[in-house]
Amino acid sequence: MKVTLGIDTSNYTTSVAAVCGAEVVFDQRRMLRVPEGGRGLRQSEAFYQHVLQLPVLMERLFHVVDPQDVSGIGVSTRPRPVEGSYMPVFAAGESLARTAAAALGKTIFATTHQQGHIAAGLFSGAHGFGDSFLAVHVSGGTTDLMRVQRQGAGIMPQLIGGSNDLNAGQFIDRVGVALGLAFPAGRQLEQLAAEGTGTQIIIKSSVKDLNCSFSGAESAAQRLIAGGAAPAEVAFATQKCIMKTLVKLIRGGVAATGIQEVLAVGGVLSNQYLRQELTRQLEKESIKIFYASAQLSADNAVGVAALAQGRQL
Repeated sequence: MKVTLGIDTSNYTTSVAAVCGAEVVFDQRRMLRVPEGGRGLRQSEAFYQHVLQLPVLMERLFHVVDPQDVSGIGVSTRPRPVEGSYMPVFAAGESLARTAAAALGKTIFATTHQQGHIAAGLFSGAHGFGDSFLAVHVSGGTTDLMRVQRQGAGIMPQLIGGSNDLNAGQFIDRVGVALGLAFPAGRQLEQLAAEGTGTQIIIKSSVKDLNCSFSGAESAAQRLIAGGAAPAEVAFATQKCIMKTLVKLIRGGVAATGIQEVLAVGGVLSNQYLRQELTRQLEKESIKIFYASAQLSADNAVGVAALAQGRQL
């Protein structure tokens, strides 16, 4: 059995995976530790934690995978496939991948974190998509609207819109921390929002053409919290604001390109309320939206491994 490895070292997750065809042979991740009350990590702190966690995950991998069965190694070396895209954290994964490839005598395939997310969505089963489709990547570090073109076994996203300031995940985390939730706050905020009615508070969405902004929405949420608004209502309004923003962005992308197939990826889009409402709103307009599986929405190395596997065929 020949397997392809994948390594991804994002801002908050160390990930190692192995795939064989359509099967995930190994998939383990470790969240980076953020101090209580913190809203993130410095790159140096994140890099250090990756260096500590990568050997543990690789040891576990090689308890499952025979090194002789490794056919190649994929690694994300930067956030996005655009000029100037760089974060030091990705050097941790690249360093280990190059070392492993040299030791095993295998080829290394470099890709980006964003392409890995898109590939993970396709790996989840979006097989009916054509050679060109739209994608939204929504996370703590990204709120991007893209036109994606398949290029052989690879994929090339072209940025056509997105956030001008805060990303959706940052919006969620800042509101969540202000409400006393742990960072990252996505899952807890979703649970808290389920207790809200959605009738008491509205946080306006801000979208112009194919660009959006969350800074004003975050300020509005902070004022509501400081004024004593019910936490569950603030959480619900935060989710609803993000949903409305994404609906407007996707509609704009469809209007601009004529493409009606949309792949939705990124940790924010593991939120079930967002999935249900986006689907309900967009299906009215015959826009087909497909989501990465819940397991593969968050940062992971499966998509990175899948891209590397495709480039070997």
